Formats: sequence, C-alpha cells, structure tokens
Amino acid sequence: MAELKTKPTTQDPVAFLNSVEPAQRKADGLELLKLFSKVTGEKPVMWGDSIVGFGKYHYKSERSSQEGDWPLVGFSTRKQNLSLYIMTGIADDSKLLPKLGKHKRSVGCLYITKLADVDMKVLEKMVAEAYKEMKKQHQSNEI
Repeated sequence: MAELKTKPTTQDPVAFLNSVEPAQRKADGLELLKLFSKVTGEKPVMWGDSIVGFGKYHYKSERSSQEGDWPLVGFSTRKQNLSLYIMTGIADDSKLLPKLGKHKRSVGCLYITKLADVDMKVLEKMVAEAYKEMKKQHQSNEI
C-alpha cells in the first residue's frame, strides 16, 4: 500500500494562511481558522501542504486496505473555493444546509466560493455539529 501524502506536518497554519493569495481568500482562511478554533477548542494543525485540520482520528476503509489518520474537521483555501471537511459529520437531513447560503457539497466536503456568500452563524453551527458527531463516532479511534 502506498504511503498517504496527507498527514500532519509541523508547518504553522497561520503562516500558511498568511501566504494565501488573493487577499480575499487569505482573509476568509484566517476567519475560518478563528471559527474552527473557537468551535472545536483544538489547536490547528497543517495536514499536507494545504489543509488546516482540528483533532484527529484513525480510519480503516471498508472497501480497500487503505487506512490512516485524518482530522475530525478541517478546511483548505483552494484556488477555486474554500473546501470545508465537515460533511461526513453532518446528517443528510441537516436542517442547516438550506439556511447556509450559496454552496456546493460532496460526500465529505462543503464548497464555498467566499464567506460573504454564507450565513456565518449557520456555518458555525454546522462546524460544531460536524465536530461533535465526528468526535462521537470516533471516540475509540482518536489518537
């Protein structure tokens, strides 16, 4: 099995976010850092070269032999959008998604073009819901 590329590093998340371009993406990243830190109470850790993660758990894939560690919740300031790794902790019937504002989603990610497009109070609740659920699901797998 190939070694996973996305794992915790010693890179400083604030330094990383301060290097993000353009200025609006940088500002949104720093705002997300505040929000995730407040909601989780966890210290941010860089995962790979572009993901800011909070907490950690160990997983084993049921469909393959892949296993590894991953943040309970996190985000990345990608070129196209802000990618929030919170959807695996959000129930499909979440009443918060319709109230969020402009977004796209996939199985594990929530994609937002800019924070100005969403209701920040709803986003905070979603991050809190996801973090709480992921902690509950992976209590025995936390490292």
